[in-house]
Amino acid sequence: MTRLVVLDVVGLTPKLLHHMPGVAAVGAAGFVAGLDTVLPAVTCSAQSTFLTGTPPSEHGVVGNGWYFRELGDVLLWRQHNALVRGDKIWDDARRVHPEYTVANVCWWYAMGADVDWTVTPRPVYYADGRKEPDCYTSPPSLHDELTTRFGPFPLFNYWGPTANITSTRWITEATKYIVDTHRPDLTLAYLPHLDYDLQRYGPDAPQAVAAARELDELLTPLLIHLRRQNITVVLLSEYGITPVSRPVDINRALRRAGLLDVYTQDGMEYLDPWTSRAFAVSDHQIAHVYVRSTSDISAVASLLGELPGVAEVLDESGKAKHGLDHERAGELVAVADLDAWFTYYYWLDDRKAPDFAQLVDIHRKPGYDPAELFFDPADPMVKLRAGLALARKKLGLRYRMAVVPLDPSCVRGSHGRLPDNAQDAPILLCSDATAARDHVPATEVKALLLQLAGLDVSGCSDGRTGLGAATGAAVGIDR
Repeated sequence: MTRLVVLDVVGLTPKLLHHMPGVAAVGAAGFVAGLDTVLPAVTCSAQSTFLTGTPPSEHGVVGNGWYFRELGDVLLWRQHNALVRGDKIWDDARRVHPEYTVANVCWWYAMGADVDWTVTPRPVYYADGRKEPDCYTSPPSLHDELTTRFGPFPLFNYWGPTANITSTRWITEATKYIVDTHRPDLTLAYLPHLDYDLQRYGPDAPQAVAAARELDELLTPLLIHLRRQNITVVLLSEYGITPVSRPVDINRALRRAGLLDVYTQDGMEYLDPWTSRAFAVSDHQIAHVYVRSTSDISAVASLLGELPGVAEVLDESGKAKHGLDHERAGELVAVADLDAWFTYYYWLDDRKAPDFAQLVDIHRKPGYDPAELFFDPADPMVKLRAGLALARKKLGLRYRMAVVPLDPSCVRGSHGRLPDNAQDAPILLCSDATAARDHVPATEVKALLLQLAGLDVSGCSDGRTGLGAATGAAVGIDR
């Protein structure tokens, strides 16, 4: 059996690999393959496919969040592993090797996963409203092992206007420590650094190249160390980020058509999913559109099909073609044009926007908001006000860190739709040349990792772990 380290270098593409010699050396010693991703090409859906070997239509993770019909609420970035249906890679591995050990360092849906070591961002939410950086670990003793050595998990460098390589450095150091000290058979680590400046400035900007070089400099010593330990390394990405210039206000279009309802409290408007005839959960370049009555589906599809920036509206047959026909998905799924992406905004007057709209608040917003990566460029005092809010926080006073712009035009990179250009598509690099191939469908990553580990699970599962299985329709990739 061979030890594996799988590094999820989110946003890694052939275009960026040219600027990352340390990372490229892994592929030079082994192989580089195109990675045929899933729709939607977003973190939670892609990672769930990697670990289960099935498309979203089976594992149920149809995006980074969705409308929980049984709760009547839109929830993004939930953390419990039970939301991912089906057997994960460690389930199959333990059927043939019951003592197989796994560490998960910041891959999503980590909490409650049946692995041996877990690290995932988890702020401390104090009763007075304060939010402080921290992480959840299992076993609990791992928390102090890591924070004593590397400091508290740098939450505010993990997401938001101050997101930078500090968080990826912490994750990298924690990964090396766990690999060396606890010696898992399989270690999964999520490295988000390329996500930030590629969304802020676009993948062709000088800042994107600088981010790639900065990440390569950080990872190269780790990769050399793993090679010296005879550990097989796999680096993969979930998606490639492409240039965008057009935010599409899909919910505002539904509201103007009389399909989306809001309710008002203290002068602020909130999405009312219980009474809305149709609303969208926006997730980068994909939007799940939930339509309350089947009699409205055709009219909503026609409306969205005419909305500038919408490339395609998937109905039941379209969702099935892309492996997205699951009960959690919207009745319709909108796909943005290549240079467009979907906002979650539903208010028509910024003076009535909810107070969380200008905060970094990933759990209350009913959709993904990449504007959280920016300080509001329209406010020349924004950093001063942020500093004053931080001072109030440190004094134990109430504070409101309202720094996020309501104008989304600053966003220059996005993802979610299937790639049109191989240079902008995700890739997989492996240090073991014996498993070389040109392309790896996302649904076959699990089987590849089991093969690299030296585990023959062919007679111990439902047959989904065999390489070469028919996955083209499920993955939705034509090459």
